[in-house]
Amino acid sequence: MDENELSYRIIGVALDLHRNIGPGLLESAYKNAFEYDLIEAGFEVKKQLVMPFEYKDVKMGVGYRIDMIVENKIIIEVKSVSELASVHSAQLLTYLRLSKLKLGLLINFNTKLLKDEIHRIVNNL
Repeated sequence: MDENELSYRIIGVALDLHRNIGPGLLESAYKNAFEYDLIEAGFEVKKQLVMPFEYKDVKMGVGYRIDMIVENKIIIEVKSVSELASVHSAQLLTYLRLSKLKLGLLINFNTKLLKDEIHRIVNNL
């Protein structure tokens, strides 16, 4: 399955989750429920993945922590905020560049219509 088909299926799981519980919960609740639903849907999910940071060919140890990687192809950043800021997209793009992955999904569950708060971020390797 390529990144586009995979992202379409992931978004479907997110929409179903949001229909069931709605907005207003803490980010950690959405992360846990989303991970559960993705695994139930048959996806391989790595959660809170610690990634090393390399700077000028020196490994700096823990540089960042990714919310989820699905099928080793798509990074998912889960938020539950009143409004996404530009730094949220920039953070995901940085994660994509450092991990050398092509596609990420930034999903803010704290909204009335989830479809308005799902953002695909593409790393133009």
